[in-house]
Amino acid sequence: MAITHLPNSYIAALERKWLGSDPSQQSQVIGTVPYPEFLTLITDETNFAHLRLMTLNGIEKYVYITPLSEGGINSDYLAIVVPKEGVLSSTREKIKLSIFITAACLIMVLPVSWFFASPIVAPIKTLEGENLKIKRRQFDQVSTLKSSIKEINNLASSMVQMSQSIQQHEQKQKALMESFIELIAQAIDDKSPYTAGHCERVPELGIMLAKAASSSNEHAFKEFAFKNKDELREFSLAAWLHDCGKITTPEHIVDKGTKLETIYNRIHEVRTRFEVLWRDAEIAYLKALQSSPEKQPELEAELGKRQAQLRSDFSFIAACNVGGEFMDEASLKRLEALSNITWQRHFNDKVGLSPVEELRVHSSDEQLPVTEKLLSDKPEHLITHDKPIEYDERLGIKVSIPEYKYNLGELYNLQIQRGTLTNEDRFKINEHIISTIRMLDNVPFPEELARVPRYASTHHETLKGTGYPRKLSADDLSIPERVLVLADIFEALTAADRPYKKAKPLSVAIDILAKMVADQHVDGDVFKLFLTSGIYLEYAKRYLNSEQIDDVDIAKYL
Repeated sequence: MAITHLPNSYIAALERKWLGSDPSQQSQVIGTVPYPEFLTLITDETNFAHLRLMTLNGIEKYVYITPLSEGGINSDYLAIVVPKEGVLSSTREKIKLSIFITAACLIMVLPVSWFFASPIVAPIKTLEGENLKIKRRQFDQVSTLKSSIKEINNLASSMVQMSQSIQQHEQKQKALMESFIELIAQAIDDKSPYTAGHCERVPELGIMLAKAASSSNEHAFKEFAFKNKDELREFSLAAWLHDCGKITTPEHIVDKGTKLETIYNRIHEVRTRFEVLWRDAEIAYLKALQSSPEKQPELEAELGKRQAQLRSDFSFIAACNVGGEFMDEASLKRLEALSNITWQRHFNDKVGLSPVEELRVHSSDEQLPVTEKLLSDKPEHLITHDKPIEYDERLGIKVSIPEYKYNLGELYNLQIQRGTLTNEDRFKINEHIISTIRMLDNVPFPEELARVPRYASTHHETLKGTGYPRKLSADDLSIPERVLVLADIFEALTAADRPYKKAKPLSVAIDILAKMVADQHVDGDVFKLFLTSGIYLEYAKRYLNSEQIDDVDIAKYL
């Protein structure tokens, strides 16, 4: 290969033009090549003896330049120029061939790989299905498998053992929850001897009736059924928890058997005032007799009349103190007239009080003796709420909150027209269902028990939207909720351990339920099922006193 010595403006170059990958198609051109770009390269010695990629005449080429002598600027240079495509073309052909061969080998190996991998992959997929059963908590359906691979056999056995262990743990957790729930119910019943057994009997009756509805062929129950054990357990736990909020209700309110009862029955305070009036009558008689001995017959007759009136008045007040179904207008007026009778108090009633009582009493510099009314409604009888009562809108609670927590006014309480509870007392008792909602709303029930808070908190609702605490209507109440409404009412009607009422005979309780059906308090279809299934009689034989069980003509209610 010859190199020509050229003037400084030119560089001797050897350019090999690649016309293809076939060496027979290649030609060489040796000569001077006028590339002005080379002049910029030779001005910097760092460019010598390095292969560089340049664009010459619009074509990418690899360029190598080196001086032929050490003559400085007049030296000759050797430049070798090779097109980029010419360098890479043969390599690309080889790469394509390698890829093709590799792909062919892989395609040929795949069936063999599948054949040998199948004994491993198939049992792993089976184990994946068993793992899905565990995830869905279908523990009884988890099974083992046989494989020629020892490790897979061991893995399958360990999964079955794990499933059994998880199932046992879950069963223990369920038992713990149910025991704890029954413990709460028992604590509520034990809190008051007058409601003992209520939290136990309502679930018994509710479950009996709910099972009957689930298996009924009646049109009203065609869309309702317990699809599995979890749904029945969900209803059962809700029934046990339906009164869990009563743990926050003061015992003297739950057990309020008379109108004047708080922690004790205040009728005794009223009786003591009558004792004072009795003695005042005797003292007045003795003073008059001393002044006019000759009028003894008239004075004795007047004393006897006065004492007879006192006996009559106290008997009337005592009778009013016992709750009833109705108090007429005449009785209300007589109570108000009697309240205006006065008596003399000679002792300070602002001493010997607890710190809480002192906060309620209005201090005053009274001069003893003090004239007081026989029945009084004093400012200290009005007890304010401990804190403002507010409910989270999310809970949907719709109740009217009374201005005061309690009103202990004597006349106010004695004029209660039905039962023994004031509006304030009734709110405090009704508030137990709000406490139930709040308590259960904070419990992280699992998915299969998600409706427990709802079922447990709707047994005081009515079909016409007059119940509490959410004022739900028929469209809002499911069959389980309607069942608990009836169960709670029937148990209360027939219970023989209430201080404020006598237990109803079976026939009377059924008749009251029928009237509540007519008034849209109780669901009619559930009531008919209660009768036609015979559950009313089965429950009565188990829990009612024998003298309560009388004949019931259910035909007139169907």
